[in-house]
Amino acid sequence: MSRGTNQKFKFTYLMQIMLAKTDDEHSLTLSQIMDELEKYGVTAERKSLYNDFADMDKFGIEVIKEQIGRETFYHVGSREFELAEVKLLIDAIQSSKFITRTKSRELINKIKSNVSEYQASQLQRQVYINDRVKTMNESVYYNVDDIHTAINENKKIRFKYYKWDVNMKLVPRHNGDWFVVSPWALTWNDENYYLVAYDDIDKKIKHYRVDKMMQISVEDNRRAGKEEFKNFDMAAYSKATFGMYQGTKKVVKIEFSNYMCGVFIDRFGKDIIIMKVDDDHSVINVNVNVSPQFFGWIFSLGKDVKVVGPEDVVEEMKKQAEEFLENLK
Repeated sequence: MSRGTNQKFKFTYLMQIMLAKTDDEHSLTLSQIMDELEKYGVTAERKSLYNDFADMDKFGIEVIKEQIGRETFYHVGSREFELAEVKLLIDAIQSSKFITRTKSRELINKIKSNVSEYQASQLQRQVYINDRVKTMNESVYYNVDDIHTAINENKKIRFKYYKWDVNMKLVPRHNGDWFVVSPWALTWNDENYYLVAYDDIDKKIKHYRVDKMMQISVEDNRRAGKEEFKNFDMAAYSKATFGMYQGTKKVVKIEFSNYMCGVFIDRFGKDIIIMKVDDDHSVINVNVNVSPQFFGWIFSLGKDVKVVGPEDVVEEMKKQAEEFLENLK
């Protein structure tokens, strides 16, 4: 592009320079600003820059003037996102299980554009994607958007629903049949997105993990379940349906029927080692927080799951079961 062509973008380049190269700790003189504009093939007079700074303020970008010795420096004071807010957003992305590692990095890079390059370099040293469980379904973001669209348009959705098998592969439920339900709400629980919907075939409210839903499409048919959701209490439903646990961390050995493997992959991640016991059963060793809530979670999985080690945890679980039965008398 020629100098004359670039000149018309002077204000845009100036905003980019000030946002990228200045902050509360870093400033530029007018001469340095003009030098930066020259890199884009743009010339500027001092007076025109004063006017541009005033116009930037109208866009919500405050340029602060500061006298240091004989030099006058300029830097951006207020931004759409402050550094502390950017750090908070990055922390939320890093800790979110439903956001994949790849998408986490993409989002963090986009968010970093809201701070100066100096602040971004500080964030880069702090940014890491830890080894917590992350979803493997990149389409979850688009799933959420499709579900919102269907809710806003009062339409049903169709999708295929998947589960983990013992080989750590996502396989379709119900032999790949389509699920058609009426979406009414999205809820965030235990670090996962869930769709709460009405199934008008079974005539009941159900929930689905959004990252296990694939090939979502919005149907032409209007939603069912309006009466069921008229007085629906999402908080009560969430508490009754999902659980969390914490306590003393130990390595626990759990044996289960193979068809239950998806429960443990969802809870502990794809890096767990599933070992064969026989043709129908497997065992895993996992770090868990041993507590009454943990035992309650195991009990809730039914007779095809049992804790087989270590011995003190097995004995504690028996004690918990005995105390529970005692309460029934």
